[in-house]
Amino acid sequence: MSAAYYYILSLASANTNIYKIGGPILIAIGTLSCFICLSVFTRKSLRRNPCSIYLIASYLSNFLMIYTSILISTLGTGYNINPSAYNLVFCRFRYYITLVCDVLSPSYLIFAAIDRVFVTSRDALVRQRSTPRLAYLCIIVITLFWLIFHIHALVFTVIIDSASNIGVCYFQPGMYLTLISYYSMIIKAILIPLLMIILGLWTVSNVRALSNVAAITTHSSLSGIGAAMGGIRSARSKDRQLIKIILVDTSIYILFNTMISVLLVYQQVMQNQVQPYVQLYLQGFVMSVSVFSAYIPFCIGCYTNLFVSKTFRHEVKKLLTCQQ
Repeated sequence: MSAAYYYILSLASANTNIYKIGGPILIAIGTLSCFICLSVFTRKSLRRNPCSIYLIASYLSNFLMIYTSILISTLGTGYNINPSAYNLVFCRFRYYITLVCDVLSPSYLIFAAIDRVFVTSRDALVRQRSTPRLAYLCIIVITLFWLIFHIHALVFTVIIDSASNIGVCYFQPGMYLTLISYYSMIIKAILIPLLMIILGLWTVSNVRALSNVAAITTHSSLSGIGAAMGGIRSARSKDRQLIKIILVDTSIYILFNTMISVLLVYQQVMQNQVQPYVQLYLQGFVMSVSVFSAYIPFCIGCYTNLFVSKTFRHEVKKLLTCQQ
C-alpha cells in the first residue's frame, strides 16, 4: 500500500485518540469547573452584581455545551457511537444546539465586557447603566435571538449517504452550506474575536485613565464584591477583580479559537481550488483538532479564575469550608 494510505490512516487514528482520550478529560474538568463557578457566583454576596449575572449565564451555557456538543463529538469521533448518522431528528438537534451554544457563551462574555466598560467609565451616568435589570434583559434578548436565528438548522441539516454506505450528518450541500460557511467565518472567526479585543482594550484604556484617581465612585452593583471579600476595599480594587476575569476569559477564547478562525478563512479562499485528496484529509484532520481546541475555553473557566482573582479564590475557600 502507498505511503499516502498509511498517512491517512495515521491521521484517522490520531483524530480518534484525541477525542477518545481528550474528550472524557474535557468533560470531567469542564463539569467541575462549571459547578464551582456557578456555586461561587450564585452566592448571595455576588449574584446581584451585573457582571456576575453575565458570568452565571455563561457558565450555564458552558455546561449545556459540554453535555451536548462536546459529549456527542466525543462519543461519535472517539467511540464510534453516533446516533446522528441514522436519526434525522437527533442529527438536526445536534447541529442546532451546537450552533446555539457556540455563540451563547461568548455573547454573554461580550456583554460582561461591555458592563466592565460601563463600570470603569469616568462618567457617572455611564456607570449607572451597569444594573442587574439591564443584565437580565440583555441575557433574555440575546438568548432568544440566537435560539430563533439558528432555527434554520432544524430544517436544512440532512443525513448524507457516503461512499461507504454510512450516513453523515451535515448541512445540506449547495447554497445553504455556502451560507453556513460564510456565517461561521464572519461570526466566529471575525466578529466575536474583534468585539472582544475592542472591548478589552477599551476597558484597559478606562482603567489607565483612572489610574491617578484615588477611587472609582462606589456603585450599588459593586457592593456584593466588597462583602464577598470580607472587608472594605476601594471600588477600584473590587472592579479590577472582575475585569481580570473577563479579560482573561476573552483572551483564552480568542487564543483557542485562532486555529479554527484561520482554517475557516482558508477554506473560503480555497473552496474553488482543486486539492489532492491527501491534502483534503489533512485539512479535515486539522479542522477536527481545531474544533477540539475550541471546546477548551468552555471547560477551564474555574481554573483561570483561581489563577487571576483573589476574590474568586477567597470565595472558593469559603465554599469548601462551608462558610457564608
